[in-house]
Amino acid sequence: MLKKVLRGTGVAIVTPFKEDESIDHDALERLIEHIITGGAEYIVSLGTTGETPVLSSGEKKDIIHFTAKTIRGRVPMVVGCGGNHTRSVVDELRSLPLEDAVAVLSASPYYNKPSQEGIYRHYVEVAAASPVPVILYNVPGRTGRNMTAATTLRLAEEKNIAGIKEASGDMMQVMDILKSAPEDFLVVSGDDALALPQLACGMDGVISVAANAYPNAFSDMVRLSLQHRFSEAKKLNDILIEAYNLMFAENNPAGVKAFLESMNIIRNILRLPGVPVAQNLREVIHQYVNEWK
Repeated sequence: MLKKVLRGTGVAIVTPFKEDESIDHDALERLIEHIITGGAEYIVSLGTTGETPVLSSGEKKDIIHFTAKTIRGRVPMVVGCGGNHTRSVVDELRSLPLEDAVAVLSASPYYNKPSQEGIYRHYVEVAAASPVPVILYNVPGRTGRNMTAATTLRLAEEKNIAGIKEASGDMMQVMDILKSAPEDFLVVSGDDALALPQLACGMDGVISVAANAYPNAFSDMVRLSLQHRFSEAKKLNDILIEAYNLMFAENNPAGVKAFLESMNIIRNILRLPGVPVAQNLREVIHQYVNEWK
């Protein structure tokens, strides 16, 4: 059951680039080792944090192969595959090397602003085409359209749809999903800063950005929350609050890439239209990282 396999912290990993903007495989290997040794439960490759809109089809396949090879079965791998053209998503699902993936994370269609019926039908098509279970991803801040709790619960009854990464930031919506979702339906947070209260409401874990940089502290916070040890979890979360604020002050993944640069794990390079955070924020982040040590 996917709900058991992916309980805890998943990390939506960044895509490291070299100075010429080619994939930095050495840095990607360092990042994966940093996350696994830090205690995260699984890795999400090619999520939004991985700058997938600016990666070619060949680069996506290369990253999946390399990530799986580096993980070596030590933790599960989830692969991102989404878009706003249903037929193109279906075609991509059929072409990606998903033999090492336990699930696909698929963001709700962006820009088109489909109706709830359009979102529902999109995901039914995606689920039918996917060789592995599908995790819905509701992130209206990026897509421009919220997937309601009613639509999520309707999709939860569909074959091959196994869970949701819920990042609406709406606690009432979260509670409505948790109240009525099937028992085996995975519900994870997509908001690092809201993870603690959402775990207290009954979520199964988090797919995190912050855990790229702080896999140990963040994963411990999630595990403590899942054990209902909330006072201990809060102490760790209180330490991480400033990191959340800095990480998302401008843009994701620009913020977390600045953190990882300060940790000497990757270069601080993004592909346009993404750009590094402003120099003053970069300096504050660097100081925060050094003080954490």
